[in-house]
Amino acid sequence: MFYKLFQQSPSLLFKLLTNPPENAGEYKFDSVAVKEPKFEIDGVFLPPESANPGVVYFCEVQFQKDERLYERVFAESWLYFYRNRDRFSDLQVVIIYPSRNIEQSDIRPYRNQLNGDQVYRIYLDELGNIRSLPLWVALMLLTTVKEEQIADEARYLLFRNQEESVAPSNLAIIELVTTIMVYKFEHLSRMEVEEMLGITLRETRVYREIKEEGREEGREEGEKSLILRQLTRRVGELSQEARQRIEILPLEQLENLGEALLDFTSMDDLQAWLAALEE
Repeated sequence: MFYKLFQQSPSLLFKLLTNPPENAGEYKFDSVAVKEPKFEIDGVFLPPESANPGVVYFCEVQFQKDERLYERVFAESWLYFYRNRDRFSDLQVVIIYPSRNIEQSDIRPYRNQLNGDQVYRIYLDELGNIRSLPLWVALMLLTTVKEEQIADEARYLLFRNQEESVAPSNLAIIELVTTIMVYKFEHLSRMEVEEMLGITLRETRVYREIKEEGREEGREEGEKSLILRQLTRRVGELSQEARQRIEILPLEQLENLGEALLDFTSMDDLQAWLAALEE
């Protein structure tokens, strides 16, 4: 979900920071690989080529407790920085949590990093009232709202969106609010969620149609790359056959797989999902 948010608006990350770079609007959100050993880092904000050397930002969104999170994040980010030292003058790390109780328990080994000026820890539930936040930041907070309240808050954000935004930003926010709600209400179809929010299918169709063909193809390739990385983390290294079956899936089925894999715990889950698709 946050991957999609940052793809749509890379500058969103810097709205959370107290000291954003002056050229925040020129950053590109990307995924990078570090070899020997190989790491896949999904949340990297790269400075423009003109800022050479520039500052690279690493972002981790953590909604489940991980008692080795800081070990991994610092190892990956510093190794990537080392491999690309000529391009970057500095690095910053941003960790986004829904609340403090998700944070790693033992942080003593990293007290210098965590208390310095290179690491930002963002707790979404401490940002303030969702209705008083900037619209794009409020979208991030919407992911943490309780199920009994989220429909009201989502409708409010859509109302604000009508008042404050212009196309294509207006349509992008409609799409992202709908996607967040689909994640929250897994038992409802996308159409049922749209009815809950008072959104017509025509609006979301327009959003898709205004995209240029090349951009749509780029989105599909990005979706494939992200899902393959997420599957590797979830169920282990994929066989060549499994990768080929996933790479030929159309965009709609890729998005369905992106949601389904959140419940996968083994390779058998993936094989069962692919088998059900063929049936």
